[in-house]
Amino acid sequence: MHRLGQTRSIYRPTHLLQTPDTFVRAALPGMSGAAAIVHAAPAMGASFTEYTAEFEPGGVLGPASGQRFIYVLEGALDVCRAGKTQHLQPGGFAHLPQNASHSVSASEKSRAAVIEKRYTPLAGVEPGPALFGSESNIPGQPLMGDEDLRVYPLIPDDAGYDYAVNVMIFQPGAALARVEIHVMEHGLLMLQGGGVYRLAETWSPVTAGDFIWMGAYCPQWFGALGKTPAKYLIYKDWNRHPLAAAH
Repeated sequence: MHRLGQTRSIYRPTHLLQTPDTFVRAALPGMSGAAAIVHAAPAMGASFTEYTAEFEPGGVLGPASGQRFIYVLEGALDVCRAGKTQHLQPGGFAHLPQNASHSVSASEKSRAAVIEKRYTPLAGVEPGPALFGSESNIPGQPLMGDEDLRVYPLIPDDAGYDYAVNVMIFQPGAALARVEIHVMEHGLLMLQGGGVYRLAETWSPVTAGDFIWMGAYCPQWFGALGKTPAKYLIYKDWNRHPLAAAH
């Protein structure tokens, strides 16, 4: 049914809420049997790119524009690098360093979140190596002592990695302890459940499938609502001095 121009999606200079009813699909260069929903990109003020890749069986992802992080949402992906193939199922993830030759293909109809960021070098530190893993093998950590709000870090807190990706799970009624305002920017994909997100001066209902971009210093807060846990995948730039981005 026609929605007569109505949507929960909003875009401001400091933030974006993009809901599935506004998604537009298009193939990126090098894609075959696949399409991308581009959520965040430099065109809207982000310093990284994040998109959902949707694959038909046998579909292939194109080349990366920098470092690449992949998180499988549905189906299964084969990531081939240095003659070895990693088979990733839902919750499986990979970090591929910048300029690392690799291929990504779907063995069945699949969906994946893909984050790409140009690496910011740090003097005396080698870039982190490729990583492969599964969310199910990552131990959760309570955030600020709250057992109802747990963080699952998918990227090691190591200076060789200039970004972080976490899965966060909120039990019904759990909420961030404070409104956060900080220099890092975020890309956030709601995986299940829902709640209310404060973005600057806007309070928005959010649910599984929504994407949120938060620029640096955007006031932000989330509280989970409903009878099931809320879960999201969240990116942030990390481990670099704020002046590094200016060079």
